[in-house]
Amino acid sequence: MISAEAFYKWLEQYEPVDPNSKRGRKPSKKQYFTVVTENAIIAYNNEDDQNARNKLYREHIHYPFDKLVENIYHTFKFSYFDIPYEDVKCEVVAFLNEKIHKYKAGKGKAFSYFSIIAKNYLIIQNNQNYAKLKARAEVDEIDNSRDLDIERSLNDQQSQLRDFTNLWCDWYDVNLTSIFTNSRDIAVADAILELFRMRENIEDFNKKALYILIRERTGLKTQNITKVINVMRKDFMKMFSVYRKTGQILA
Repeated sequence: MISAEAFYKWLEQYEPVDPNSKRGRKPSKKQYFTVVTENAIIAYNNEDDQNARNKLYREHIHYPFDKLVENIYHTFKFSYFDIPYEDVKCEVVAFLNEKIHKYKAGKGKAFSYFSIIAKNYLIIQNNQNYAKLKARAEVDEIDNSRDLDIERSLNDQQSQLRDFTNLWCDWYDVNLTSIFTNSRDIAVADAILELFRMRENIEDFNKKALYILIRERTGLKTQNITKVINVMRKDFMKMFSVYRKTGQILA
């Protein structure tokens, strides 16, 4: 387990080398999110002393987070924010900081993990801002074809499914090692549960992208992932059926 003290001892011996350079030159400053950043994040999550955590974040995490958000924002050209860019960037960096404790060592690269979180946070906020802008523009238009009863019913179903999913994730997390017995399946199930918890941030991801994300975090093949998914899907559907009737989480 890497602590802040262990991290700084490791850092004293660390000699960064550009993997694309045959002469062993140090990497350029453009490589802002490196193995140093990843190890600093791991040490930050393992450290109990708040002063040590603050030092790690200030010296080795904040700048990579800041540059990560900056690059994603300008690459995808999010255009429906009505607040200054610097404010948007600070907001997303703060969100990454809130989620930093969820990153687990050995479950994929930290850069990929936090890139996905930042990108999807920006997508959701951008889409919400666009929806608000569109709603204001169409405030005088009335859609006579709307069926409010159906809309209310759908909203109730979505709310019920959302509440169940939150409870199901908690229940499955507690019973994970009883359902799956080997470490490989447990790692896959844990990654899937994390995606469920992040579901509001990954609505725009397709099935293939989700498989890639799970493979990256677990290092396992698709067939191993599919086997666990099938078990969890069966449990989810069975328990949701019971929940709709009783309002309780029962296996």
